[in-house]
Amino acid sequence: MPAYPAEPWRVKMVEPLRATTRDEREEALRAAGWNPCLLRSEDVYVDLFTDSGTNAMSDRQWSALMRGDEAYAGARSFYVFERAVRAFYGYEHVIPVHQGRGGENILSRCLIRPGTHVPGNMYFPSTRAHQELNGATFHDVIVDEAHDPASAHPFKGDVDLAKLRAVIAEFGAAAIPYVSLAATVNMAGGQPIGVANLTETCALAHAHGIPVFLDTARAVENAWLVKCREPGWKRRSVAEVLLALCAPTDGAVMSAKKDSLANIGGWLALRDPALADQARGLVLLYEGLHTYGGMAGRDMEAIAEGIAESVDEDHIRARVAQVEYLGERLRRADVPIVRPTGGHCVCVDAAAALPHVPRSQLPAQTLACAVYLEAGVRGVERGAVSAGRDPDTGENRWPSLELLRLAIPRRVYTRAHIDLVADSVIAVHRDRRRITCGLAFASEPRHLRFFQARFTPASGATIFG
Repeated sequence: MPAYPAEPWRVKMVEPLRATTRDEREEALRAAGWNPCLLRSEDVYVDLFTDSGTNAMSDRQWSALMRGDEAYAGARSFYVFERAVRAFYGYEHVIPVHQGRGGENILSRCLIRPGTHVPGNMYFPSTRAHQELNGATFHDVIVDEAHDPASAHPFKGDVDLAKLRAVIAEFGAAAIPYVSLAATVNMAGGQPIGVANLTETCALAHAHGIPVFLDTARAVENAWLVKCREPGWKRRSVAEVLLALCAPTDGAVMSAKKDSLANIGGWLALRDPALADQARGLVLLYEGLHTYGGMAGRDMEAIAEGIAESVDEDHIRARVAQVEYLGERLRRADVPIVRPTGGHCVCVDAAAALPHVPRSQLPAQTLACAVYLEAGVRGVERGAVSAGRDPDTGENRWPSLELLRLAIPRRVYTRAHIDLVADSVIAVHRDRRRITCGLAFASEPRHLRFFQARFTPASGATIFG
């Protein structure tokens, strides 16, 4: 097993959890339309649905809440927040938003026009939804290894420069408002992009006059994986690697609910003062005043403290080690997972785990339900359900990856909890032939359907024989 350092924190407050019976879980799951997202949190024992906004804040962050300046305009807390983003991420113009997708909305409205094209290193559902709603088409230019769960490529978030050149050649630079990059790549299993590749990608885009914007929600985790895997960075601090990742880009969107250890909040950061002015104008319409952007002053104080804590080497080492530990336990039990493990999650290859369940019956969604029924562990589907439908044809998209994502919140669960998760997934995998069918849609919303869709067993009253 990989080295598993002791947690660099101790528990000061606890939140009780309630264990449920299998009958109770099945009743809850039926009421939720076989969609773990629609479960009540009180019916979940270990919640790995997301690491977004589910982190445990530190004593210093809770203390920072009390310093919040709740003035409507020009609050002191905004300037504390602004200084932290500038210091650790290196962007001049910092515009607060209520969470990451608020920044995605503003950036898309500023730059995208109907008929344009946005290349990126794999889609993320909310990011692509904002791009498509504003009239753009997304093009995946990630390396081929990212679509192969079994590949051990250390930087599956890298851009294939030949693919990017092909998109530019086909549509022309004028039709590409920006390149959309993520560090790490969520839908590939939290996989990092290398500093060298990101720098080369920016150089190629800039040579054609195309700006590059980075999703930095998990860039600290990306920086740690660079430090561990990319030659030449081992002796650099995580803070230095983080700045190097951001340096060649033209701006960033941030959900502070991830790396920054907060429960809400985010920002849009830009280098171009004219674009920043345009963005602030839209923030006034969609988020709030440009010095709070949908957040309270106390939220901005907690984020500023969380940014500083996020680059602490002991913290990030233990955080990623917890992910690696879960991945290694599953791998040793022959559960097919995405390799190598990423920064925030372990992803089970549901297509390989349930080869007898056809893709049309949504094996990842089915596996998510089976794992919840086993022990009250909630994960999330990252496959065809998350991919949604093509906006032009209305047909289902069938991505190469059909995954069950187990996203681990920061500073929340102990090793015993992680062992329970591993035992549950291993038990389901051992008895996988008991899963006799998959799921079919009973209802689905138009956008981001994985959040609110309801399902029904594809045959019979249950997915189990």
